Amino acid sequence: MNLPNALKSIVGIHAFIPEDGFTAETLGTERAGSGVVIGEGLVLTIGYLITEADRLWLRTSDGRVVQGHALAYDQETGFGLVQSLGRLDLPALDLGRASEIRLGDPVVLAGGEAGQYVRASVVAKQEFAGYWEYLLDEALFTSPPHPVWGGAGLLSEDGRLIGIGSLLVQQMTEEGETRDANMIVPIDLLPPILDDLLAYGQVRRPARPWLGMFSADSEDGIAVVSLSDGGPAALAGIRPGDQIEAVGGQAVGTLAQFYRTLWSLGPAGTEIALDIRRDGRERTIRVTSADRADFLKKPRLH
Repeated sequence: MNLPNALKSIVGIHAFIPEDGFTAETLGTERAGSGVVIGEGLVLTIGYLITEADRLWLRTSDGRVVQGHALAYDQETGFGLVQSLGRLDLPALDLGRASEIRLGDPVVLAGGEAGQYVRASVVAKQEFAGYWEYLLDEALFTSPPHPVWGGAGLLSEDGRLIGIGSLLVQQMTEEGETRDANMIVPIDLLPPILDDLLAYGQVRRPARPWLGMFSADSEDGIAVVSLSDGGPAALAGIRPGDQIEAVGGQAVGTLAQFYRTLWSLGPAGTEIALDIRRDGRERTIRVTSADRADFLKKPRLH
């Protein structure tokens, strides 16, 4: 890999979100991370950095600052796209294939305005269920972790882009010890949706039913940790501390199983019957699901 050349394709991202944005309280009104140039003025990043952004700046590794526009965000994969509104004059990284990466393979995770990078290895390829109603069938996990992980580019030995950094997580090793790792969204999920994102700002498919619940796996099953204010679950009477036992009459025991069952019941707007346990008692609460995108401010082109 010609690492110095590859690092030129990494840019810093600084996004500003209106105070009344739906995600402002949970994700903040100023968000900083990274992105990777994948086309002429086109930057791939992790979507939570740019969701509802009305101002956005890109900083190159040589210190130039260029205004950008939040072009698209895909809820299912988590990818976001930024279009530069000025000339970046940076090389575009070729896309690799995350499916060809094996455990133990050496990789480079690069992010931050100064092109910071960490030489790491792939320590896991496994399912990932996020508390914000998000699921990947197979995510990549790398260690040691990068301190500026959001939107960082994961590069293979031949300098191709194989993923975008999303989270810092803790994993249990086979020896029973914990290790810090970066969770990476595999690049293989991008090509099937890229044309739609460029043309429409979203993928043309029915939106999944969204409940506005932040949930987690627990010893007793699936626990509701918190709720989105004004979201479908909150309006229906779901409370933090409720235990989810079944969805649409189908028993669920893990967060991943909960999401797959929920999404199989129909598109956004479908009424969802949740069997819950609260204070030792079972009850059924019906929630009219929604399209998460309807709650978000749309990008504005200045």
